[in-house]
Amino acid sequence: MLENYSYTLAKFSIFTKKKMIKINLTTFLISVLILSNSIFAQEMILDEKNSSLKWTGKEITTKTHFGSLRFKEGIINLKNDVLSSGKFVVDMTTIDCEDLSGSSKTNLEGHLKSDDFFSVNKYPEAILTIEKSKKKANGMFTATGKILIKGISQNITFDIYLNDKNGNAKLTFDRSKHDVSFRSGSFFQNLGDKLIYDDIEIEAQLTFN
Repeated sequence: MLENYSYTLAKFSIFTKKKMIKINLTTFLISVLILSNSIFAQEMILDEKNSSLKWTGKEITTKTHFGSLRFKEGIINLKNDVLSSGKFVVDMTTIDCEDLSGSSKTNLEGHLKSDDFFSVNKYPEAILTIEKSKKKANGMFTATGKILIKGISQNITFDIYLNDKNGNAKLTFDRSKHDVSFRSGSFFQNLGDKLIYDDIEIEAQLTFN
């Protein structure tokens, strides 16, 4: 009977060791997987205070207005050195016109914030999301995503450059697709020299923490 007990104990010990080996191997593989993901995944947090956002709008005449906006927050995610996702939030209440001064500047900024344009009291934020990208060369990507302005989301594609701590991007959005109709040829006819082009050009200089 003692021999049977010893034999059973030996079998149990072998079984336990095999099971422990399996558990240890599984734990090791999971650890390697987590480690590899952490090595090849990178999160870049925007330093909004040291980043800038410039806008340009043009009329059918030679008149051009330009200015700036401020970021509220931003994040970029890279996987295997490829831009995989991202999100930038812009504070629309910070619209600033830099080509004018005095009362002309104040009046235009107020008009841009009004319901004729961006309705910033109702829609104080604009959001750009990056859903995927294609890597080009030397830190340049063609990003595809959505731009949300005045509660209306539209598809957008643009080029963005990234390095370890900095980046820049240029994009153009059609204001008429976000219900910004003031003196727009997409909404009104026969505007003549009063027409304001629908395309708004954006240029961003990005700094990351």
